[in-house]
Amino acid sequence: MNFLRPTLLTLACLLATPAFADDLPSLGDASSSIVSPQQEHDLGRAWLGLLRAQVPQLSDPQLKDFVETSVYRLAETSQVQDRRLEFILINTPEINAFAAPGGIVGVNGGLFLHAETEGEYAAVLAHELAHLSQRHFARGVQAQQRMQVPVMAAMLAGIVMAVAGAGDAGIAAIAGTQAAAIQEQARFSRQNEAEADRIGIMNLEKAGYDPRNMPTMFERLARQYRYDAKPPEFLMSHPVTESRIADTRNRAEQAKPGGKEDSLTYQLMRARVVLVYEETPGMAAKRFRAQMAENPKNDAARYGLALAQTKAGQLNEARDSLKPLIEKAPDNITYNLALINLDITNNRFPDAQQRVNRMLDLYPDDYPLNQAKVDVLLKQSKAPEALKALETLLKSRSDDPDIWSQVADARGLSGNTIGSHQARAEYFALMGDFKQAVQQLEFAKRRANNNFQLASRIDARQQEIIAQEKAVKELMN
Repeated sequence: MNFLRPTLLTLACLLATPAFADDLPSLGDASSSIVSPQQEHDLGRAWLGLLRAQVPQLSDPQLKDFVETSVYRLAETSQVQDRRLEFILINTPEINAFAAPGGIVGVNGGLFLHAETEGEYAAVLAHELAHLSQRHFARGVQAQQRMQVPVMAAMLAGIVMAVAGAGDAGIAAIAGTQAAAIQEQARFSRQNEAEADRIGIMNLEKAGYDPRNMPTMFERLARQYRYDAKPPEFLMSHPVTESRIADTRNRAEQAKPGGKEDSLTYQLMRARVVLVYEETPGMAAKRFRAQMAENPKNDAARYGLALAQTKAGQLNEARDSLKPLIEKAPDNITYNLALINLDITNNRFPDAQQRVNRMLDLYPDDYPLNQAKVDVLLKQSKAPEALKALETLLKSRSDDPDIWSQVADARGLSGNTIGSHQARAEYFALMGDFKQAVQQLEFAKRRANNNFQLASRIDARQQEIIAQEKAVKELMN
């Protein structure tokens, strides 16, 4: 399915503007007077909520953690000044990634399938971060002085309609908003992409990667889809021409050799994604066995095979597959998480609990490990303990709807019905469903009517969400 082509095609127009200068635009430049960084931030968060409600997402903690960690690492050596980033992982096998105004970074599951090395993956994300650092959205507004924030917001609303399956209605909303302006800005898209390529290459090298990964990725995609009547959305929104490949190759070749190209961790994440999109665990196992036959030392393939065997219920075989990996790297988080999941599947909860505790002693702040702790506790019907672990996770992931959903469940299992409604409200607010959020708080308020202070706090939060909904509507109208 092609969930994001309307979104990315239109974002390509929104982000289309001439490369005015080689340096990062000043926060006091003309674009900032039209669309301020804070306006971009607010608009991006409003749009993210709408997008979350409309597209399928990957909620795998390990994939989320890898994407977030890798992008923040790239951001540290980039020109992105506002690093209040938010992420969304789209559950589709098509290759794409995007950066929307306000620091919204989206990654399709298909990016892992098509980017064969971590360097290629990082090249795509470095390019997208360059769109953010150069504030192409605001500069696109500057290119068309008449296009004020409400107009851009209306465009983003149309994009969400298209992504949601409204199809022609969504596209019509976009076209009706400012078709002439989009057509005018599209003339500058190649310059915009060239600027993102140039800055992305520079930042890839600064982050320790070999920048040659960028032209390598472009070259392979161009070869792979040269004769396709319907190329993937990444190539639709990021046209790869011979001149663009040559330019990125020439720039990359100026860098010193020796930069990072790949990592075992990335290949392990790729194996997880392969399992998501194979038709059956058996087909995935066949793929991984073929890779191991070609290279018996392929640890990522062995790991993928163990995951496929676990999913297929072949638990003894999965344990045998994991054994040499654990022996080789006993403290590897990814391998241990696979064994924890295997023990949970096999109802060996004490073993899973013991392994989680040992690993958390080594890596107390690791998000996937802390999530595994929650999973083990919930499987053992230890909802109060799981809730404590979730409250700890919320301190660092307060904007993660997946965490709030689990908090709601854990509170309900613990007998805290009011708290469950409150958590569910936070989940719906993050998902852009303000009506459901307000309704959940209304349920909570009714149950708390004998507790004046609690009811007052719930009412105050309800009013905040109502105001938030109003602000979003004003942005989008």
